[in-house]
Amino acid sequence: MESDFTVLLVEDEPADVHLTRMAFKQSRLLVNVYDVGDGVEALAFLRREGKYHDAPWPDIILLDLNMPRMDGKTFLDHLKRDETLKRIPVIVLTTSEAETDVMDSYNLGCAGFVTKPVDLTQFLKAIQNVEDYWLTLVKRP
Repeated sequence: MESDFTVLLVEDEPADVHLTRMAFKQSRLLVNVYDVGDGVEALAFLRREGKYHDAPWPDIILLDLNMPRMDGKTFLDHLKRDETLKRIPVIVLTTSEAETDVMDSYNLGCAGFVTKPVDLTQFLKAIQNVEDYWLTLVKRP
């Protein structure tokens, strides 16, 4: 294993959480994946509030758009307005292919937008591509 990275997965669908964890387990890197079910929990995690008082600082955030309580766009808006949190790269990982979702996400400051493939093999490949780019190639803040 080359290095140690932390990913915060903001996803309310247990099957997608499982698949994402499975994809990172196949990694040649040591990737620690933490998951929360919505934007409210994600902000608590990042601000180390309540049960997240000892949460690690993520290298990247993988963000679903469609979630209960606080959706991905609202979370992204809160995150990018926070001086402490705004430099964490956020990759939107969603089933949406809507052009408005793509444009809104980039306008709110996401670093990338990936539509979740429905095919298992393609999903695993998409996560591998995110890993290759964001955890290996790019220099993060």
